[in-house]
Amino acid sequence: MDTSVTLIGLAITALIAVPLYMAMRSNQVSKKRIKAILAQHPTFQFTQLETQNKRTYALDDQQKGFLLIDFNPVPEKVSFVNLADIGACKLVPTMSAGDTTKIELEFLHRDLSRQMVAVYEIEYDQITQVCLHEDQELAKRWQQKIILTLTK
Repeated sequence: MDTSVTLIGLAITALIAVPLYMAMRSNQVSKKRIKAILAQHPTFQFTQLETQNKRTYALDDQQKGFLLIDFNPVPEKVSFVNLADIGACKLVPTMSAGDTTKIELEFLHRDLSRQMVAVYEIEYDQITQVCLHEDQELAKRWQQKIILTLTK
């Protein structure tokens, strides 16, 4: 009786501990990769960071730099925008058959060129459009932060 209770207890502990260990380890690896990517831009001090759905947003409101790291594609996609050269920023959704398939931040440079940064792509949403609302709200919040930085 005591042996079976002990074995069941160990099995339950393993079922809980192994996934927790894997999640913490994955989180540590992601943090190291984010720090390494941020270090590639030494003139900027990204003080505002936010991570959601395998995307990390970073903003330096003093030096006017914006960085988006998307860990969905392999290798990860890094988009850097020097906001000192930007005149305007807007959110652009792309629709197909009534569904939103892509949401992008559009940066209009002072020389009238455009730079698009994807903040949501349906192909990386595992269960179609589950992350859409969260990513759209996050993109709106970051668009406001970028606009505030542009007006400084």
